[in-house]
Amino acid sequence: MAAKKPEQALVEQWRDMLALHARTQCELDRALHRHGLCASDFEVLDVLAEARAVDGGTCSYRVQEISERVHLTQSALSRLVARLEKDGLVERGMCPEDRRGVKVALTPKGRSLHGEVLPVQREVLTRMLAGHGAT
Repeated sequence: MAAKKPEQALVEQWRDMLALHARTQCELDRALHRHGLCASDFEVLDVLAEARAVDGGTCSYRVQEISERVHLTQSALSRLVARLEKDGLVERGMCPEDRRGVKVALTPKGRSLHGEVLPVQREVLTRMLAGHGAT
């Protein structure tokens, strides 16, 4: 019976993490909705903004690279990118290294919106995650 207690503690810790994630995701969605985004939209913009800092300004990643960073399925990410492209926030193009690949890049409008909502997203993360061992 003693083995059950540590195991149960792990299960409870896991459930606490899931609950914190769900609450934080809801808060992010609520805060970002005022800017026409959901949390997943912002994550894609944020990943592309980070790419800009890394690759010298082009702000582009292959769809597969984005998928690995934002934890969405390939099909869900494709739909999200199509919606962001329709809104003028990103643009898609052929990958010069592999013509089968598609690269996604921020547009000036996407960079501007990312800069506008970055403090909103960071404030929500700070508020929700402070005191939970993750900041």
